Amino acid sequence: METLGKVYLKTFNKRTNEQALLDGSKAYTFSQLKERSLRLANALISQRLSKGDRVAILMSNRMEHIELDVAIAIAGLIKVPLNYRLHPKEHQYALEDSGASILIGEDYLIEHVNCKIPVVKVGNEYEAWIASFPNSEPKIEVQENDVYAIMYTSGTTGRPKGAMLSHRNFISSSLALITTCDMTQEDVVGHAAPLTHGSNFLAHSALLLGIKQVIFNKFEPEYFLESIEKERITTFFLVPTMVNLMIHEESLPSRDLSSLKTINMAGAPMASEKIKLALDILGPKIVETFGQIEAPMTITAMPRHELGKRLASCGAPGPFVEVKIVDDHGKEVSSGNIGEIICRGSLVMKGYWNNEEATADAIKNGWLHTGDLGWADENGFLHIVDRKKDVIISGGANTYPREVEEVLNLHPAVKETCVFGVPDEKWGESVCAHVVLRDEEHVTVQELIDLCKEHLASFKKPKQIYIVDRLPKSSYGKIMRKEIRESYWRKTV
Repeated sequence: METLGKVYLKTFNKRTNEQALLDGSKAYTFSQLKERSLRLANALISQRLSKGDRVAILMSNRMEHIELDVAIAIAGLIKVPLNYRLHPKEHQYALEDSGASILIGEDYLIEHVNCKIPVVKVGNEYEAWIASFPNSEPKIEVQENDVYAIMYTSGTTGRPKGAMLSHRNFISSSLALITTCDMTQEDVVGHAAPLTHGSNFLAHSALLLGIKQVIFNKFEPEYFLESIEKERITTFFLVPTMVNLMIHEESLPSRDLSSLKTINMAGAPMASEKIKLALDILGPKIVETFGQIEAPMTITAMPRHELGKRLASCGAPGPFVEVKIVDDHGKEVSSGNIGEIICRGSLVMKGYWNNEEATADAIKNGWLHTGDLGWADENGFLHIVDRKKDVIISGGANTYPREVEEVLNLHPAVKETCVFGVPDEKWGESVCAHVVLRDEEHVTVQELIDLCKEHLASFKKPKQIYIVDRLPKSSYGKIMRKEIRESYWRKTV
């Protein structure tokens, strides 16, 4: 397997005059992207950066993300993408933990960071900087197992950890997406989700194929639909929240979305009823994948033609990974039984940056322990039950929040839910739910409790249900169950 930089330069040479990037009114061909990426690689090296040094990136979605991805690969450096929606203190932590040597980003974001390393601001300063260097290929020996990126986890269990992903990891992830999303050189990829996370792996798929990418600075459903029609976009990575906003956008019926072929939906679970509604409105365009930063995007994949028949499953193992479900002693369980999902293969990270203890805890005998619980059916299709740490243990019996959420989402008035355990003097924990209703819809708490009684064992039904205006979400669109849950447990301290 080759390195990212070598593969991309070969692709660019074959697609010279084809359009590579579109960002608002600004567009580049592959010839221009190649030239800019080479100049940028040499500009980075001029900062006395050596192979393996870290380059931090702090910006919203814009085309500089893509050319930095290419330049960093060519120069044998390591990128540290920082989600611009996080708090400056989180940016500060990642900069210091990674030992970044330079920060490239937008002025309004950088100004909030106490930066002690060189900074390059995108815009005129950045353009003048890269223009002053040659577009020749630097002579850097890069290997497929060299670290290409340090990507920080969301920090749901303490300090964020930096997952070290190699060139091989990125190529495997990108090829897996090409396969599962049926991508060809006729496709056009759009980026509405952050280019620091899931959408970035789709960007690398597009670079491997040499196809056009359209970049959205932010997700605005009406403009998003208009752009699909105008630019004939075929493929997106979207989190469930975005899919939900898309299908409820008022202008949707008037738009020509005939070009749209694939929505790679990942990043958070989506209730079966919500997936069914999306399929009813959009047709069979959703490819669901399950992955982690530690094994990006395609631990499992559910093809578009299968999803409608298997709404509760997240698919079968992807092409570059082996998957098992094991008990607490590491022994594989039989089909239909719940256990922890573990995997190994070329998707799995090298380990956590500067954290041998966390690495040893996550990777055992070559297997990544995901922390997710699930079961597989007789055909090998995986069903995720919940995060291991989110299981509610009430009177010694296990309740998985997702199974309760699935029931609550059956009610047509319910928009989204979050189920979690709260302190209970008698049982240790009891089941609690926060529910957000659709606009202008109404339902009583008792109706929702009765719905749960129809579908769940008595100990699994929520003892408390609160109808709330919103659920807190991470910058990646995941409902922050931990934050809601902890507000109840703090009251008992």
